[in-house]
Amino acid sequence: MASGINHITFDTTGDPYELAQFWSQVVDRPLSDDDQPGDPEASLSADGQPSMLFIRVADGKAVKNRVHLDLQPQDRTRDEEVDRLIAIGAKLFGDHRRPDGTGWVTLTDPEGNEFCVERSAAERAAR
Repeated sequence: MASGINHITFDTTGDPYELAQFWSQVVDRPLSDDDQPGDPEASLSADGQPSMLFIRVADGKAVKNRVHLDLQPQDRTRDEEVDRLIAIGAKLFGDHRRPDGTGWVTLTDPEGNEFCVERSAAERAAR
């Protein structure tokens, strides 16, 4: 029998609650009911999926993430999702969009963790 994924964990030197609030808007998952600002950890609920856990650590980020999330918009285009995420606090890290509409965009969350935004399923099907 194989192992299951329980949490996807994000380290933060700041407030785990604040980072969880950002990601709550990204993936449209609520924060757990007992999480409070200033707590050493916070998490996002997940119905049948791994939860997202945010933990305060002492050491800062030093290099590129070796593992990251690739997000696929569900109800908008890749470019609309990139604009939305930047508006809620993400930063542009790398733009890999190609003239033919393919490619992806790499963003960072407020703590500097990289993640990518790919084309939506509808955009892929249209090509």
